[in-house]
Amino acid sequence: MAAPQVTPVATPDIAEVPATDRPFVTIVWNDPVNLMSYVTWVFQKLFGYSKEKAERLMLDVHHKGKAIVSSGARERMEHDASRLHAYGLWATVDQS
Repeated sequence: MAAPQVTPVATPDIAEVPATDRPFVTIVWNDPVNLMSYVTWVFQKLFGYSKEKAERLMLDVHHKGKAIVSSGARERMEHDASRLHAYGLWATVDQS
């Protein structure tokens, strides 16, 4: 009986970052309640963003439906989301 032939399988060169090494992000979602000026003010107050950066993020929320407002360690992002919730904004944490 002949031995089966084994065809080598090429392994693709994919440079993926392991899930544990990817930073977490805090995402603010659009809602029908909060005024754009209020969302801008919250971003400035909580994150110390300039008015220009806060407005840019607010416009992303308004036009694109969401914006990433911070990134880093999971615990810090959960804290940021909690603070945003305290101001009435809809925020979630995800891995980037």
